[in-house]
Amino acid sequence: MTNGQARDRLDPGTVIRAAVELLDEKGLDALSTRAVADRLGVRMNTVLWHVKTKARMLELMADAVIGEIPLDHLPTPPDERACELARRYRRALLAHRDGAALVVGTYAAEPHTLRLADTLVAALVDSGRNEREAAWTAWTVVYFTLGLTQEEQAAAQHPHLGDRLANAVSTTDHPALHLALGHLVADSFDERFEYGLSSILDGYRPR
Repeated sequence: MTNGQARDRLDPGTVIRAAVELLDEKGLDALSTRAVADRLGVRMNTVLWHVKTKARMLELMADAVIGEIPLDHLPTPPDERACELARRYRRALLAHRDGAALVVGTYAAEPHTLRLADTLVAALVDSGRNEREAAWTAWTVVYFTLGLTQEEQAAAQHPHLGDRLANAVSTTDHPALHLALGHLVADSFDERFEYGLSSILDGYRPR
């Protein structure tokens, strides 16, 4: 098969699906356009023909992950709708190895990402927030979800990270941290997510 024939039988969607499969199997550090090409049985230039650069491939992968989030059957009350969107966002990230690290490293102004953002901002506007409050609250929810989920996925891959923190905290040098240590190293990510989400939405009421 010539390189032109390989390009013709592929499309960007096929390349991105292969890249996401590779992400799930080997993680973000192992991801490259060459590795995707090897998986598809084509030359690296064939992959680059469709995605141009690795950075562009990562953007399209991030958008594909966000595209797995269903935007239908949402609660009617606006803040409940925003909470449910954040929960679905977290689930989509957790469904893929290094999903949060993938998304946090990109700025994907792509269709699925834009639709999710539009739906979240609309819920926050419907709650009575003005445009700036809605936009900044949406940012806060997204950044919080990405950060906590990235920590959660790292903890799953490196279960001894909590021990490093516990061993580093001193009763004399870090008295406040030592007092709260049991809560800082806890792996109760579901509870921490719900606490943070409610703190963001309940603590930032429209003015």
